[in-house]
Amino acid sequence: MKRAKFNQMLFKFFIRRVAQSHGFLDPLNLLTKLNRFAQPAEVIAPTELLRDGAILHARGLINSQAIQHNLDWVWPFWVERQFDPKDASFIPRAFSATHINLTHRNWTAIGVPECEATPIVDPAGLVMPFWDSWSLDAWIVTKDKRLIPSKLKNIKQTLHFDPSLSVITEAAAENLHLISTAQVCIRDGQPFCRIHLKGRSEAPGWLIVSVRPYNPEGISFVRHIEQQEEKPGFLINHLHEVIFDQKPSDYRFSYYREGDVSHHLFRKSEDKGTFCNIEMATGAALFPLEANQSREINVEIPLIEKKQRRGDVQLTSETNQWEKALHGVCRLSITEPKIQFLYDAALRTLVLHSVEDIYPGPYTYKRFWFRDAAFIVHSLLCLNLFARAKKHIDRFFVRQTAGGYFLSQEGEWDSNGEVLWVIDRFCELTNRPPEKEWIPLIKKAARWIINKRLKDDGKNLHSGLLPAGFSAEHFGPNDYYYWDNFFAVGGLKAAAHLMQLSANKEEAQEFNEAAVSLMKSVDRSLVQVSSRIGSGAIPASPYRRLDSGAVGSLAAGYPLLLFPAHQERLLQTLEFLYDHCMLKGGFFHDLSHSGVNAYLTLHMAQVLLRAKDQRYLELLNAVADAASPTGQWPEAIHPATKGGCMGDGQHVWAAAEWVLIIRNCFVREEEGELILLSGVPPDWYKTDTNISFGPAPTSFGTISIRMDIDRTQLKISWQGSWHGKRPSIVVHLPDHDPVEADEDAVVIQRKAQAHV
Repeated sequence: MKRAKFNQMLFKFFIRRVAQSHGFLDPLNLLTKLNRFAQPAEVIAPTELLRDGAILHARGLINSQAIQHNLDWVWPFWVERQFDPKDASFIPRAFSATHINLTHRNWTAIGVPECEATPIVDPAGLVMPFWDSWSLDAWIVTKDKRLIPSKLKNIKQTLHFDPSLSVITEAAAENLHLISTAQVCIRDGQPFCRIHLKGRSEAPGWLIVSVRPYNPEGISFVRHIEQQEEKPGFLINHLHEVIFDQKPSDYRFSYYREGDVSHHLFRKSEDKGTFCNIEMATGAALFPLEANQSREINVEIPLIEKKQRRGDVQLTSETNQWEKALHGVCRLSITEPKIQFLYDAALRTLVLHSVEDIYPGPYTYKRFWFRDAAFIVHSLLCLNLFARAKKHIDRFFVRQTAGGYFLSQEGEWDSNGEVLWVIDRFCELTNRPPEKEWIPLIKKAARWIINKRLKDDGKNLHSGLLPAGFSAEHFGPNDYYYWDNFFAVGGLKAAAHLMQLSANKEEAQEFNEAAVSLMKSVDRSLVQVSSRIGSGAIPASPYRRLDSGAVGSLAAGYPLLLFPAHQERLLQTLEFLYDHCMLKGGFFHDLSHSGVNAYLTLHMAQVLLRAKDQRYLELLNAVADAASPTGQWPEAIHPATKGGCMGDGQHVWAAAEWVLIIRNCFVREEEGELILLSGVPPDWYKTDTNISFGPAPTSFGTISIRMDIDRTQLKISWQGSWHGKRPSIVVHLPDHDPVEADEDAVVIQRKAQAHV
C-alpha cells in the first residue's frame, strides 16, 4: 500500500514537472479545479466518453490542418456549408483548435437486417461504405460547367422502402442532372453497397466517380488508390474494392501536394494509381456523356474486406431479409403521409441497428449504451418484435459485472433500473415469467441498487439517494440526479414484479420494500428542494436550480409511470420546461446538446398525452417537421441550420421514441385500463379512407385496432388476444368524450369541425 501511494505521488510529481517545464498549466491542478464544478463522485467521467471525445477532437485537429487552406478542393456537404462565410452555417475558426461538424450532422444508414454493415449517405449523396472510412462521390463535368452536389443549396433526397431500403439523391444545375441511388444488396450470400448513378448533360461531358479521403465527420485517410487490372474499378489501401459494371474511358489520380483530383480531370495521364504519404490520395473514374443522352452506371463495393471474403457470411436477398425481419410487426396505416412515412422509416432504423448489438447510431454512436438500448428494446417489444428484443435482453447479462452492475460506462447509475424495467416490460407484454437463468442475475441487479444507495440519515438533500454520477451524460457535471433515482425505483418495482412472477415471494417483498424506501427518500428530498428553489417543479438534482436538465425528471411520468398522470410536481416541471426551454416548437437542451432534441421533446409530449393536454400534438408535429428528408433525426438539431449539431446524424433512440409515441396515441395502459385513440387527431383520419394499427402488444394482451370512416360517423373496432380476462377499454379521441366499451366496437358521431 505504501509503495503504491509513493508511486502515485511520484507520477503526479513527474507530470507536474514535465508540464511546467514546457510552460503548460499544471494539469492535475486544473483537473482539481474542474472537479469543483461537480459533486464528489467515484468516477470523474466515464473513460469511454473521454476516449471518444479525444478521438473526435483528434480528428478535428486533423481537419483544421487539412481543410481550411485547401478550400479549392471538393469537400463534403457540411464543410462546404460550415466554412462558407456567406452561409448561415458558417462558424468562425480563429480560436477553434479543432474543426468539427457542428452544423450538418445528418446522414442516413442503408443496409439489410442481420448484416452488421451500415454504409451511410450524407445529405448530398456522399457514400461512406465502411464504418469511419473514405467515401465515394459522383459529379458531372463538362468543359464549361460542373455539377458538384455538395456545393449546391438545393438537393432532393428521399428514402425508399420498396423493394428494399435505399437513399435516392437528385441534384441539378445549369442543365446538368444527376441521380444517385444507394442501397445494400446481397449476392451469393455476401453484402455489397451498390450505387446506381444516372447522369445527363445538355453538352458532351463526363460522369465522374471519385474516391474521397473524408466522410461526414472529416478526414479519413487514403494512402493507396490503384486501378484494378482484372475488372474496372479501384483498389483502395490494398483492402477495399470499388467495382464498376462498365469500363471508364479514363482514370485520374492525385496526391496531396498535387491537390485534389478535381483539379486534374482534363489532364491526360497514364498513371495506374497513386500513393500519398500524407494519406490524402484522391482518384476519379471518367465515364463519357453524350449531349442530351442519359448514362447509367452501377458501382459496387463488397462490404466484407477482400482478405476476409471466405463465405462465412450468408444472407438471402435483401428483399427476403426485410420481409423476414418485419414479419408480424405492428403496422400503422393512416392518411397523414408524413406521420406514416416517419413511422415506417423509424421501424426500419430500429431493425437495422439491432443486429449483433444495439447501437444508437450507425457512425458516431456505433457502440453500446444500456440507456439507449433499454428504450430501443422497449420500442421493439411494442412493435411486436419479441424475438429480436429477447435476443438483446439475453446479451444484457453478458455485460453484468460479478457485483450485479450492468456496465456500459463506469459512473452512470441509471443502467440497472433501466434493464430491470425493460425486462419487466418484456414479461408483461409477452405474458411469460422471466427465464430461469435470468432470475439470479435479476436479484443481483436489484441488490446492486439497494447496496449502491447512500446512507439514509436525513442530513443532506441527497440522503438515501444513489451517489453522484454522470447519469445520462447530457444533464451536466456529476450530481445526485433524480433521473437515476427514478429509474432505480422503477427497476426495484420491476424486480419485485419479476420475483412475484417467478414465485420468489421473499425477494419480491424485499425489492418492493426497497422501492418504497427509495421513493420515500426521493419524496423527502423533493419536499426540501421545493422550499429551496421556491417551486414544486423537479430540478435535475437536489443541488441544481431549475434548468433544461429538469427534463430528465419527467422520467417519473414517462416511461416509468411512477407518478399519476396529473401529479402536481410532474405538471409543474412540464410548465417550467414549456416556459423556459422551448425553441422552434421543440425542447431546446442547453446542456451538452445545445440544440433542439427530438427524443426529449417526445418525452414531454408523452407526459402531456397522459395528462390529456392537447399540447402533445404541437410537440409531435414539431418533431415531425424537424425530421430530415429521409425521415431521420440527429441527436440534437441546430436551431439556425436545422441540421445536426450533436451526436450521430441518425439517432436510433429518437426513432424509438417516435414509434413509442405513435403507439401510445393509438393504445396505452393507464391505471388498469386500455385507452384507445387518445392521441389520434382528426387530421389523421380526415378522408374517408380507413385507418388501422396493430398487432400492438400491451400488458393485457395484443390488440389490432381499425377505424372505418365516413362523413358522419367513425366505427372503431378491435380484435384482442388477451392474456386473461378482457381489460376495461376506453375509447377517447382527443376531440370527443370518452366512451367505455362493453363490446369490441363503438360508433362515434363525427363533429362538424372534423369534416373535410
